[in-house]
Amino acid sequence: MKTPQSILYLAKALSLVSTKLTTDFALKLFTTPLKHTMPNRELAMDANSRQELITIPALSKEVNLYHYGTSPTKILLVHGWSGRGTQLSRIAEQLLEAGYSTLSFDAPAHGKSPGTTSHMKEFVTTILYLQEKYGPFDSAIGHSLGAMACLNAAKRGLNVRKIVIIGSGDVVDDILKDFVRKLKLNTKIFHAMKAELEKRLQETTNSYSAYMAGKELTIPILVIHDTDDKDVPVAASKHIAANLQHGELIITKGLGHRKILGDADVIRRCIQFLKK
Repeated sequence: MKTPQSILYLAKALSLVSTKLTTDFALKLFTTPLKHTMPNRELAMDANSRQELITIPALSKEVNLYHYGTSPTKILLVHGWSGRGTQLSRIAEQLLEAGYSTLSFDAPAHGKSPGTTSHMKEFVTTILYLQEKYGPFDSAIGHSLGAMACLNAAKRGLNVRKIVIIGSGDVVDDILKDFVRKLKLNTKIFHAMKAELEKRLQETTNSYSAYMAGKELTIPILVIHDTDDKDVPVAASKHIAANLQHGELIITKGLGHRKILGDADVIRRCIQFLKK
């Protein structure tokens, strides 16, 4: 998305006054997802799933869950930044036909979940709690930041047989740098944001990079990315795949960052991967 001029003007004005104010402003933007209207293609899953609002104890935040289907063989679906639990609805529908059920969720401050801010560690914490309360899950499928969260959750205890990641980001510092660049701020703000994030996470930002998590995983992982993805460069998934012990890489063309989630061939190959 193109950064609104009003945001650019405010970021520039703050940068002339105070590094701290600019950093606080940039971090607020970085951790505040946008909430979009649910498109028609997701309405069936929204209407036919069993939903509940639960509290994630470690976060003291509520998330909305979508239980879809009744099969005991459950697939965990994880949406990306500014997404929602029905965003992988086309995939979920085909999984039901293939004999699976799915569990997905609106991450904190996303979709129907309350709140205004979140970050990837909260996605990971939510995934691990859902495993404890609703697992086990056979496999997990994640899109964009949700893909990064799946890999990081598996590194931290998510016990699944396979993982599919679609349009995944990779190096957290690269994502931060790109965000600062889009705000037209200098590298001093990047370093200040990185330091503050690491203080909040009590871990290095790089410890949440997808390729770092992937290096530690021994399960089969399918990596899918489109060459025309304008949100996340295809190089991210190529780098992740190169660091996997048991990885498979599929590169598509002409689907972009979101249309790929509804592509019939992509979905077919996902299910083939899960079943073989």
